[in-house]
Amino acid sequence: MPLVRISLREGKTEEYKKAVADAVHRALVEAMDAPAQDRFQIVTEYLAGGLIYDPTYLGVQRTDAIVIVQITLSTGRKLAQKRKLFKRMAELLSENPGLRPQDLMVSLVEVAWENWSFGNGEAQYAL
Repeated sequence: MPLVRISLREGKTEEYKKAVADAVHRALVEAMDAPAQDRFQIVTEYLAGGLIYDPTYLGVQRTDAIVIVQITLSTGRKLAQKRKLFKRMAELLSENPGLRPQDLMVSLVEVAWENWSFGNGEAQYAL
């Protein structure tokens, strides 16, 4: 059920973008028990002026390699799961493609289960 939006600066290789998308999905599967087949991701590249961020907010030293991940998912996850997701995502992205943990920003947007339609004009999760 997660819908993932990955934002990064333009100029990254297809291999880099695939590695980012794969790591984000793997972290969701491992930390949030998302089904492996439930993969919906939008990767968007931005010109230098189109991705604006504070390089030192909250004492974190960010670079132009920043990757911003916004995940829309159904409500109900515990704080421990969210923390595990953030940590695992940073670990996996550090391994491949070599993203510094300081350059990863993640935002979770929780929505009610009935607010999803995966096709056919149906609300598959509505009870």
